[in-house]
Amino acid sequence: MSRYILALTAAIIVCSAPVLAQTETQTTQHHDHSAEQHAAHGTKPSSAKAVPREPGQSAFAAIQEIVAILEADPETDWSRVDIEALRNHLADMDNVTLRADVKTLPVEDGYRFTVTGDGDVTNSIRRMLTAHAATMTGTRGFRYEVAEVPGGAILSVYVSKPSDLQKLSGLGFIGVMTLGAHHQEHHLALASGQSPHH
Repeated sequence: MSRYILALTAAIIVCSAPVLAQTETQTTQHHDHSAEQHAAHGTKPSSAKAVPREPGQSAFAAIQEIVAILEADPETDWSRVDIEALRNHLADMDNVTLRADVKTLPVEDGYRFTVTGDGDVTNSIRRMLTAHAATMTGTRGFRYEVAEVPGGAILSVYVSKPSDLQKLSGLGFIGVMTLGAHHQEHHLALASGQSPHH
C-alpha cells in the first residue's frame, strides 16, 4: 500500500510541475507588463489594487484620446485648439447613429437614404451628411449627393460598378457613413482648430 501512495505522490508532483512553472511564468509576465505600464505612465505600481482603464463613455474616451495626442505634440498651437467643437461633433455622431430614422430606397445605380429626426437630431443629420458627402464623394467609385428635406436630409449614393450595388445594400446608411475611416483624422483636425472639410 505504501508503494502505491509513494507512486501516486510522485505522479502528482511530476504532473504539477509544468502547471506550477506556467503559473509562475504568467505571474512574472503579468508583473513585468504591469511594471512597464506604470513606468510608461510615470506612476508607481500597486500590488493591492487594480487600475481601471475604461473611461466609461465612448465620446469622453474619444476626447481624452485627442487631448492626449495634442498634449504629446510640442507643436500644438493651443490658441487654436477647440475641444468644444469636437464635443459638439461627437454629439452629432451620436444623434445620427442612435436617434435618426432612416428610410432606404433602391434607385438606379445606387440607394437613397432619407434620414430624419426631431429637434437637435435634424441639424445633426444635415451637418453629418453634408460633411460626409463632401469628404467621401469619388472614393471607392461612390458618388454622394445630399438634399435637405423637412426634419433632415436625403443622402443619395451611386456606384460606378454594378457589382458594388449588393455591397451598398448590405452596408445600408450607417455602414456608408463609416466608409473611409476618416473620422479619427477629422476629430484631430477639428480639435486642433483646422477646417477638416477643406
